[in-house]
Amino acid sequence: MAGNDTKLSGKKIAILATNGVEQVELTSPQRALKAAGATVTIVSIKSGQIQGMNHDQKGDKIDVDLTLDNAKESQFDALVLPGGVANPDSLRVNKTAVEFVRSFFNAGKPVAAICHGPWMLAEAGVLRGKKLTSWPSLRTDLVNAGATWVDEQVVHDGNLITSRKPDDLEAFNREIIVLISETQQKKAA
Repeated sequence: MAGNDTKLSGKKIAILATNGVEQVELTSPQRALKAAGATVTIVSIKSGQIQGMNHDQKGDKIDVDLTLDNAKESQFDALVLPGGVANPDSLRVNKTAVEFVRSFFNAGKPVAAICHGPWMLAEAGVLRGKKLTSWPSLRTDLVNAGATWVDEQVVHDGNLITSRKPDDLEAFNREIIVLISETQQKKAA
């Protein structure tokens, strides 16, 4: 995207992930955010590397930049939650990961979740009254958590962006950049 190379200059974005992350749901937003000028940090429950997945096949190992024990919401301007079945399922039983996600909502900062990523939002107890989308199998969990679930490519509700699947990544990435940019402009005003 021409002209976006400095749109998010100075912005710091956390991507929270662990083993089993759907690789493209991490790497595509990471590339788009970096191309827009943001600094992107991969945050995980352990140091070293995490295992990416391409659906049900092992993908690449992904370097972790920062462990949750050393990460605080105040270090970042926004949070991205990629999917993959095992990734959010492992993260949602980690109290530190759940509190990390909740802290972004409490601070009113942008949060973006795709595919199975919204499981973390349900676990964090931040979905009451929110409209969102996800991988279809999460619908009941998200509705039970108080959300209105819709089957749309990308849903923007306040400071929350959600998408359904890897096919939605182009729209998902575009909306993340718009939301962070708008949030930046509101703070400057």
